[in-house]
Amino acid sequence: MKIIECIPNFSEGANQETLAAIAKAIQSSKGVKLLHQDSGIAANRTVFSYAGEVDAVFEATFKAMQAASELIDMRNHKGEHPRIGACDVCPFVPISGISMQELIPLVNEFANRVAEELGIPIFLYEESASNETRRNLAKHRIGDYEQLESRIASKKWLPDFGNFNPKTGGTVMGARNFLVAYNINLNTKDSKIAQEIAFDLRELGRPIGKENGKTIYQPGLLKKVKAIGWYIKDFDIAQVSINLIDYKTTSLYEVFETTKQLAEKYGVTVTGSELIGLIPKSALLETGKKYSLQADVEEQETINLAIEKLGLDELAPFDPKKRILEYVLNA
Repeated sequence: MKIIECIPNFSEGANQETLAAIAKAIQSSKGVKLLHQDSGIAANRTVFSYAGEVDAVFEATFKAMQAASELIDMRNHKGEHPRIGACDVCPFVPISGISMQELIPLVNEFANRVAEELGIPIFLYEESASNETRRNLAKHRIGDYEQLESRIASKKWLPDFGNFNPKTGGTVMGARNFLVAYNINLNTKDSKIAQEIAFDLRELGRPIGKENGKTIYQPGLLKKVKAIGWYIKDFDIAQVSINLIDYKTTSLYEVFETTKQLAEKYGVTVTGSELIGLIPKSALLETGKKYSLQADVEEQETINLAIEKLGLDELAPFDPKKRILEYVLNA
């Protein structure tokens, strides 16, 4: 059986009727299991995680994007998180029985269908991207929704499918490997400090000038890491908001401990962290083993140690049965 996961991010974090309609659309497709839903009011954003057989997941995604296109108007949208559309980003991840190379053309075919039938411009990224420049999600989000129309009109950043839609904005879509969305909490409200830490941390690094009209960056410390700093009103704190593009290249442990060191440099302290969506079991097991002083520790104890050391339950209870991908899929 060919199983994939989809983790679409919708630009709505507060309107429960809209979120319920999107969830209902996802669950209406037979063969799909809704694994998790994570909303942020200040970010004005909700991440849905669901998995199932390939065709069923594509159908659930189409219905969810259709609901969002009807209920979310980007002309009125405000939020802390970067975004270009009602369904801002829509990644597909191979889970079992299907390779990345098999998934890519299926995603491209689906992207074309969404553009034609829903009138949403689609920008392909990650493994589906037409070239290296377009792999990076941040490149698609330059200027956010507010500059999307002008970027398309000037032909500086054309969609792979479709044309500008003022109501829905655009969607960045593609096949990719598993990504860990992860926020680290600071004992400050100063988003500027959080951004300074993000500059030092992320692979892209810090902007240091321009050359021939292009921004020049001083590379950061960690590979396969994207990060920004922000203030989150929901919790009245600043966070370093991180995407671990490949947690096997840079581990959860490494990004957390490096952030602690950088925070000390800027005179603040890391108090804990927050996971968005689901995480593979191996990522937490590796972290727990790094913190453990014993060689042979049972799985559950190792996971509990990782949760404790990372402070994953600082902002809300962290239930491994509901947040670890394998546990949720096997429930």
